[in-house]
Amino acid sequence: MDNKYKYLILVLLIVSSLFAFGRIAGNDFINFDDPRYITENPQIKSGINLQTIKWAFCTAYFGNWHPLTLLSYALDWRLFGADAFGYHLINLFLHIGSALFLFLLLNRMTKNLWTSAFVAAFFALHPLRVESVAWAAERKDVLSMFFGMASIYAYAFYTDKFKLSYYFLCVILFALSLMSKPMFVTLPFILLLLDYWPLGRWLKALSAPTESRYMVACRLIWEKVPFFSMTVASSITTIWAQNKFGAFTLMEHLSFHRRVANAFISYVSYLVKIFWPVDLAVFYPYEYSVPLWKLLISGLIIIAITTFVIYYIKKIPFLFVGWLWYLGTLIPVMGLVQVGSQAMADRYTYLPSIGFSIILAWGMSILLKRLEIRKKISFAVAIAVLGMLALSTWMHCGYWANSTTLFAHTLQVTKDNYLAHYNLGCSLLDEGKIEDAIYNYDKTISIKPDYIGAYNNRAVAYHKLGHYQRAIEDYNQTIRLQPDNDLAFYNIGLSYIELGQYQLAINNFNRAIRLNPNYARAYNNRGISYHKLGQYQRAMDDFNKAIRIIPNYVRAYSNRGDAYLSHGNKKLGCKDAQKACEFGDCKLLEKAKSKGNCL
Repeated sequence: MDNKYKYLILVLLIVSSLFAFGRIAGNDFINFDDPRYITENPQIKSGINLQTIKWAFCTAYFGNWHPLTLLSYALDWRLFGADAFGYHLINLFLHIGSALFLFLLLNRMTKNLWTSAFVAAFFALHPLRVESVAWAAERKDVLSMFFGMASIYAYAFYTDKFKLSYYFLCVILFALSLMSKPMFVTLPFILLLLDYWPLGRWLKALSAPTESRYMVACRLIWEKVPFFSMTVASSITTIWAQNKFGAFTLMEHLSFHRRVANAFISYVSYLVKIFWPVDLAVFYPYEYSVPLWKLLISGLIIIAITTFVIYYIKKIPFLFVGWLWYLGTLIPVMGLVQVGSQAMADRYTYLPSIGFSIILAWGMSILLKRLEIRKKISFAVAIAVLGMLALSTWMHCGYWANSTTLFAHTLQVTKDNYLAHYNLGCSLLDEGKIEDAIYNYDKTISIKPDYIGAYNNRAVAYHKLGHYQRAIEDYNQTIRLQPDNDLAFYNIGLSYIELGQYQLAINNFNRAIRLNPNYARAYNNRGISYHKLGQYQRAMDDFNKAIRIIPNYVRAYSNRGDAYLSHGNKKLGCKDAQKACEFGDCKLLEKAKSKGNCL
């Protein structure tokens, strides 16, 4: 009978998750990390090959070492190309797989079918999961969780049979989880908690004869040594990767005591969002001035709950395990070693929330002691809670439809959110709503005056409006903030071309090339400037350099062909015009044919 219900629960978990998250299948990529990871990443777009595999394992890309995540993107690109549908669908399948593993492992460890089902459903359907599932760039979250839950499930089999094959499978799956994202570095800690409850292995050690008690305890710890070793190795690799990317320097001015204060407040804020998941946002700005009362209340709540669960550790062991699971698994992302400028993030609750859902599920037996009452009330309450969570998740998935919708919503539920204004500005700029984009860049700069991207992109917007002098002013501000910004020098050169000041354009292209000697676009546009000044040979040299760097550079072929034709070299001019047409730009060839220069 239990097996029949178990299969029913598995089906219900799948169906309810598909309902709650199904609308993400129609969502687009967003302009926050998705371009860097997927749509503008040449390594990913080359698909699965030896070079991509080598790159994935040898790079600290975007401040992370997560080769499996990168390879999964490369495989997705081979299957789906630039269609966001496939990436979102894979994320959802991985999330559902994690929920199924969670149910199976809890049911195997506790032999409590329906309580395990509630924990898995609460985990699967909660709106806090939306960020991890609906964001293509967060593949690392769902992939790491999938392997992590599979690893704990293998551990459940190992503690039943004590077969080395299950143990090694657990270790291998843990390694795969760390190679997807280092969030599961707390796994050995989780396994020790599960050894206490529900497995009861620590109680067996304590109840053993005095002479063998030490041996049993040592065995429990010794079998975790490989996991702890992998945790240390993964942590060192992560610190190296983040330091190489420069993530630590982004918030180096933030004092340690402020980070500790933010950690205490975040612990309580996450609890509030678990109970009341409203005003969820993709980015929460850091509060640099935290009210003392807020810090004191947060600290008292954490101390009070911790004291309570320790006092009742023997009487209510699941309370101790659930709370320690929540506290412990949040430590890597609490910002004590600050990476990035976010105060907190919904995705950080992906693993920790399981601990609190365990408390909620098993706590029902304490609140409702009589079995018949518990059966009548708990089922109805569970269905109502899970139904509301699924509906809320469905609604929140809609906010992730595209960048404009997402960041407009983020601005509604947060305040002084410079990053939301910036990304909304970028999305509006792509949509051609240039004035609206400039408004959001203005708001970004008013909140964070040293935000380089806002100056650079506002300059791009001014350039599109034909306000070239204002664009140059913003590019110069970008350079003042970041003197080695080759893109800013390049863009200034483009603005001077539009103003007809070709020598000033050349001067800025020279600076861009000094910073980036393989800057093909800078060579191409410097060539245009030389051609406008009548310096034909210098122009041809630059067009040649641009083509050597990018052999299929269509604009360089078109510009070189135009230069050839303007100097009467029809043979080479027509050849370049034909080459440009082969790469997709036939304007020069059609123009040359209309004048009788090319047949």
